[in-house]
Amino acid sequence: MADKEKKTVDFEKLRQTVKIGVRMQDNVINATPYFLEDNKKQALGERRVGLGVMGLADLLIYCEKEYGSAEGNKLVDQVFKTIATEAYRESIEIAKEKGSFPFLQGETEEETNQLRQAFIETGYMKRMPEDIRKDILEYGIRNSHLLTVAPTGSTGTLIGVSTGLEPYFSFTYYRSGRLGKFIEVKADIVKEYLQANPDVDPDHLPEWFVTSMSLAPEAHADVQCVIQRWIDSSISKTVNAPKGYTVEQVQKVYERLYRGGAKGGTVYVDGSRDSQVLTLKAEDNTMETSEQLQFSEPVVLVDTIQDLRSTSAFGSEIGDICPVCRKGHVKEIGGCHTCDNCNAQLKCGL
Repeated sequence: MADKEKKTVDFEKLRQTVKIGVRMQDNVINATPYFLEDNKKQALGERRVGLGVMGLADLLIYCEKEYGSAEGNKLVDQVFKTIATEAYRESIEIAKEKGSFPFLQGETEEETNQLRQAFIETGYMKRMPEDIRKDILEYGIRNSHLLTVAPTGSTGTLIGVSTGLEPYFSFTYYRSGRLGKFIEVKADIVKEYLQANPDVDPDHLPEWFVTSMSLAPEAHADVQCVIQRWIDSSISKTVNAPKGYTVEQVQKVYERLYRGGAKGGTVYVDGSRDSQVLTLKAEDNTMETSEQLQFSEPVVLVDTIQDLRSTSAFGSEIGDICPVCRKGHVKEIGGCHTCDNCNAQLKCGL
């Protein structure tokens, strides 16, 4: 999807690929043999698919944008907005031809309209362009879910691109697996760049050649949150942290993911297991604590992650967000700490 000469994204190619991908995956639902009747009923009832990506880090490198930077996050936001909106529009087109997914169809026209109205009132759909929401009300939509980001660890490695939405672990690293231990892996994109730029020092690549371990853990989390805005299902993402990262630091990363709207997250502290799949050196990991890495300030697109603007936490103290309904705030009512939305009494002063 990269226009290597213009150093930008070929958005027209991306749109056409998304359209084909949605139709192909929708067809797979019908072509799949179902061995259990319950599975068949669920799969055909919701027609859930999961269009995803691999090679995102390569795309950013070709566009000379640094993964995790403000410019990089803006481009990532634009790419995933294009994928999401195009996928939903194509699913609506298929619904016009073949009908909506059955679970969105009621027994009467009134029930169908109520189901469609409820569908477009979900948190995810409220952020979609208005034309998509209106068209779903009128025509329905073929698939209940359309997007996900799978890890693609083996397939991405097989064809020589970055996996899923991850940056490269390193541009030279060692992989342990069924083919052997400590197999050296060099990224093809670096070879390609050095061939095109023979005067560049291989040990001092441009700043847009970013690796997982050179990124601040918060920057990892921010990229995931930017993407989550446009993903209706789930995301596979590892937040890499250096050796010596404390429990409290890990907690803050999880809180950042939560406030940013991520549905889940994984934080992996380097060397926290006695063996691991990827290592920077051809040696076993030990549990010693090394010096903390110095990271640049993480960047997040605040205008696309509204929840990061709120400093309130879930809890039972005055001003906290209610942990029961997660909508109201805790106030003192009649001597008790009470939610002003659901009226749950969370703490009593008597």
